[in-house]
Amino acid sequence: MGSKQLTEMLKGTLEGIVLAVLATRPAYGYEITARLREQGFTDIVEGTVYAVLVRIERRGLVDVEKVPSEKGPPRKVYTLNAEGRTVLDEFWRNWEFLAARIHQLHEEN
Repeated sequence: MGSKQLTEMLKGTLEGIVLAVLATRPAYGYEITARLREQGFTDIVEGTVYAVLVRIERRGLVDVEKVPSEKGPPRKVYTLNAEGRTVLDEFWRNWEFLAARIHQLHEEN
């Protein structure tokens, strides 16, 4: 499923989606992209995920550990921390609120 409208909608929620992926277990950038693609987010490109990771790292929502890689430079493994969990919980509350209102509007049409 890929459309300009979907891409625009995803932009506003991608940070929360990445935090949700990290809530299940720590991961590095490519792994997060792969998991999102498995979930059906096939249009998400790695560069977009890395931009989100830079943002959430700057905001202190994740702990980062450099782990040696068999090939190439060490990988940065991201782990959701307490601050990130708080932001994710807020994301889910906002999502539930929005989803309920949008569903209600849809039912009225």
